[in-house]
Amino acid sequence: MGIGNRIKLARSDAGMTQKALAEKSNCEQSTVAHWESERNLPSTDKLKALADILGVSASWLLSGEGNDANSSSSDAAPSDPASTIAFQGEPGAYSDLSCRVARPEMTTLACTSFEDAFAAVHDGRARLGMIPVENSVAGRVADIHHLLPESDLHIIGEHFQRVNHHLLGVKGAKVSDITHVHSHIHALNQCKNLIAELGITPVVAVDTAGSANAIAKSGDKTQAVIASELAGEIYGLSSLKADIEDAEHNTTRFLIMARDPIIPHPMAGKTITSITFRVRNVPAALFKAMGGFATNGINMTKLESYMVKGQFTATQFLADVEGHPENRNLKLALEELAFFSHEVKVMGVYPPHPYRFEANAGEED
Repeated sequence: MGIGNRIKLARSDAGMTQKALAEKSNCEQSTVAHWESERNLPSTDKLKALADILGVSASWLLSGEGNDANSSSSDAAPSDPASTIAFQGEPGAYSDLSCRVARPEMTTLACTSFEDAFAAVHDGRARLGMIPVENSVAGRVADIHHLLPESDLHIIGEHFQRVNHHLLGVKGAKVSDITHVHSHIHALNQCKNLIAELGITPVVAVDTAGSANAIAKSGDKTQAVIASELAGEIYGLSSLKADIEDAEHNTTRFLIMARDPIIPHPMAGKTITSITFRVRNVPAALFKAMGGFATNGINMTKLESYMVKGQFTATQFLADVEGHPENRNLKLALEELAFFSHEVKVMGVYPPHPYRFEANAGEED
């Protein structure tokens, strides 16, 4: 756990928002955000002052040594909400895997639904939530775009997780034993080539990890599951075949959600800004609303629409744009958007995941 995470943990334990800590530290909220994201770190003297404000030892805040005011070890206990990240699904789901890859220092919390995952963060049972929004093969995740604006949470980051499907079976099973394969409908559709090659029967289930759990309990060598390698490790299944997905680019994008925004400094580097808005129900409203991004040279990487409360005349949009709201060009674009729209809301300002640049480099090649 780095200094930034220890500051966040201590602030959470103290029941402080970023704004409250900024006021007590005589600095801007963005400065606290930079400390916690470790884009900039406070001086040793400032850390000592922060330790007094947060009620922890300076040595723990600086190096993790010694005890903080609320625990007997340098890192938070696994049950500590401040070190917990929530996801939808069962242990071993790809969302669980994403949590472990993106935030390896945190404990994962399995939730039965997306609403429960949002609630876990909102109610303080988890500090962060890992929410899938789109897959390069299956498209956008259903209902998420309705839930995001209503969650009252903030996007503080994104994570792109490569989907490497495994054909899992019980211990001692061989590929030749398999007659049926269970999994989520998307996972089955993403592995059609292997299913056809083996001549086995696909069985649709609620999710990948839940299927792995069920097959492990059954002990039936004729039944297999398509899931992550992590699911196999958790439920004691053997990987009969690895990387069985049809598309090599199979990748899921996740949003990392928190109760408080962590906004990078405008000069800290490249940023992504996610917004939701509704345009007025007049001719060419969307065209006019988008004009500000074009005239100010703002690149829009995502624009999706969805119906609001079943009304055909009420459409809400979710957009991702490159830039920081405090930078002049994006500020002007958002002002023009607000003029032709209503209910404009900034969902989050966060650094782009490195995968964006890797994918763009591949396209240029």
